[in-house]
Amino acid sequence: MNKSTIQEIRERFDKDVERFSNLETGQVSTIDARLSLELITEASKRIVPGAKNLLDIGCGAGNYTLMMLTKIPNLNCTLVDLSKPMLDKAWERVSQQTNGTVEIIQGDIREVELQKNYYDIILAGAVLHHLRDDNDWETTFRKICSLLRPGGCLMISDLIRQENELLNDYTWERYGDYLEQAGGKEYRQKVLDYVAKEDSPRSMNYQLDLMKKVGFRSVEILHKNMCFGAFGGIK
Repeated sequence: MNKSTIQEIRERFDKDVERFSNLETGQVSTIDARLSLELITEASKRIVPGAKNLLDIGCGAGNYTLMMLTKIPNLNCTLVDLSKPMLDKAWERVSQQTNGTVEIIQGDIREVELQKNYYDIILAGAVLHHLRDDNDWETTFRKICSLLRPGGCLMISDLIRQENELLNDYTWERYGDYLEQAGGKEYRQKVLDYVAKEDSPRSMNYQLDLMKKVGFRSVEILHKNMCFGAFGGIK
């Protein structure tokens, strides 16, 4: 199957702003969405309590940044997303919650120009699974590491897979059952179809190893439940 193009992904998110603005309805397909959001923001606060500059990659409607601002107020926030309607919504919401600067940048994290050795905290919520081959993953992680100041952290909450195919099949069967319980057989098929079309998740082990390879001095696992995880690294 040919995976979705960047334009197709952008167009889908352009149409879904209101749903993703609501944690109750926008994250139904994500197991433990609220828990992971709490864990990666609280961990960021504890790693960099004096943080001033935040980068939110694939920020959507701003949920991760808004939670981060409840932990460390008045951060300078840089919000990056493919979707301009998402960015507009994120700017509207985030601007009301910080006295720091709020900058929105429409584009792909792989391509946008950002200041190196600058950010204290980088959040990547449900975005990196759109990366494709090994080179894409490595160059993107290397770039993200270069944007962090020493001592800063990258925290990820995302869709993941298992490295063992038998266990991967099992966890995705369990995930399918979860989706069916949440929305019925049609909902189960709808979500699994768009994951197959749009997403290319990698295992948590793959991403943790990659972080160490590109320059993170330590990595941490915060949470894992079937094919979702919360984890990160410190530069």
